[in-house]
Formats: sequence, structure tokens, C-alpha cells
Amino acid sequence: MPNYPVDMSVTPDVKAFFDPDTNTISYVVKDPGSNACAVVDSVMDIDYAAGRITYGHADEMIAWITANGLKLEWIIETHVHADHLSAAPYIQEKLGGKIGIGDQIMVVQDTFGKVFNEGTEFQRDGSQFDALFKDGDSYQIGGMTAFAIYTPGHTPACMVHVMGNAAFVGDTLFMPDGGSARADFPGGDAGVLYDSIQKVLTLPDDIRLFMCHDYGPNGRDIQWEATVGDEKAHNIHVGGGKTRDDFIKFRTERDKQLGMPRLIIPSLQVNMRAGEVPTDKDGRPMLKVPVNGL
Repeated sequence: MPNYPVDMSVTPDVKAFFDPDTNTISYVVKDPGSNACAVVDSVMDIDYAAGRITYGHADEMIAWITANGLKLEWIIETHVHADHLSAAPYIQEKLGGKIGIGDQIMVVQDTFGKVFNEGTEFQRDGSQFDALFKDGDSYQIGGMTAFAIYTPGHTPACMVHVMGNAAFVGDTLFMPDGGSARADFPGGDAGVLYDSIQKVLTLPDDIRLFMCHDYGPNGRDIQWEATVGDEKAHNIHVGGGKTRDDFIKFRTERDKQLGMPRLIIPSLQVNMRAGEVPTDKDGRPMLKVPVNGL
């Protein structure tokens, strides 16, 4: 494991925003030593049946940042989400900040550029984003050093972002009783996901882990925070010494039973563009539906 710059002495303030329509948790993360903050995994609302986009969830985050006198410096995407649309450009227009994602976004753009039959005008070089992170890259949120850990498996471009003693794991892990995310999307791999999870679990046991999704298994209340120690001991898919082979067998069999996420078609088209809605030749917002393409 690389020598990641973990600093357990820094405890950022973390404000969670739960979106019940997509079971997504977005975060505002504040540097404890300044008014600087970052947004992680924002949500843009869509009524897919009506083809209508709104911004209630993003507006709630914007209002909270503004009311607390914070300066937004980063808008982080842990990966190209397949179950909700990013509000990154909308938030950036209102508050500024740089939009960042893992540099393997280019693999995702190439893969789904073909699925959605995108033309040459769709750039597959990650240029829609302001920053492309490699494994171990660090960046500043005020005086707080944050860094990215490359954690593929769910998608080829997944990253965990560590900010002080808090880590934002995207879909690499769920709460201990939720296990892990699927690995059967194009470019996903169950064995690679297991390896990525093990990398995260080498972080200090007391690091706070913040999930991107929670579905309230067995009817419990929605939760989004655990620790590395909790996951190592109790995660139902990888905890308690479960082997790589065990995980691959379980994850592969489980994924065969799962249907496609409800919002995968609009989500991928928007999120591989850093949250911008694609347009037709006349400049009108327009989404495609590939038939038998996924």
C-alpha cells in the first residue's frame, strides 16, 4: 500500500444530506481550521417518466453552505454513479469550486460513449472535469490535506477520498450489514473490488467511513457512518476474514439476481459529462435510450 498521508489529528465537520428517492447520501465536509469546504457526491433530481430535472436536493446543500458562511473549494465525485445524477455543475455555478474525479473516467467515457453511440463531439479525455486524480494524489481544502485512493471494482474509476480522519467511500463499501456494491457493470470486477476493499481496510481502525448509499437492511433506520474497525469485524461480505474466493463467488451469484438501477440510463449519460445534460444538434437537453445496450 502506498504511503498515503493519513492525518488522524484532523477531524473535519461532516454534514450529511440524504436523498430518499435514490438512497444517496451527499456530504458537505468542512476544514476544521477555516471556512473552506468540499461537497461529495451531490444529487440532481429527475422525474424520469416526465423528463423533468429539478434541484431541490442541491439547493438544500447550497443553502446550508451559504448559511454557515463556507467557501466551496471542491466538488468531488467518488465515481460515475449509475443510480443518481450529479448536480456538480449546478452547484459550481452557484458557489464555485473545482469538480474532481478519478483519472480512469476516460475508461468509463470510452465504454459508455460506445453504448450511447456518442459522436466525436463527446470528448473521452476527462476534460469535462477540472481535476483528474491518480492513486495517492493529494489536494487542499483550506488547510486540510485530502487525498484519493484508487479503488476500482464497482467501476473502473472509483476512488475513496480521505479528508483528515474521514473517508468517503462511494460505492466501494456499504454499512457492515449492507456489505458491498455490485461488480457486474461494464468494467466492474468482483475480485478487483475485493482487493480495493482490502486496501481501504488497511487504513487506521478509527477512521470514519462515510457511505454514498444505504438501503436500511432488515428495516433498520438509514445510516451512513461506520469505522474501518467496524467493517473489518462485521461487514457481511468481506468482514471476519472472508476470503477473496468467497467474495467472488458470492458477489458473482448475487449480481446475476439484480436488475438494472432505475436511473442508470440518464445517470451514465449525465455523470460521464461531469453532471452536464447532453444536448441534441439544436442544443436542446436530450437523453438517449440504448435498446439492448446494457
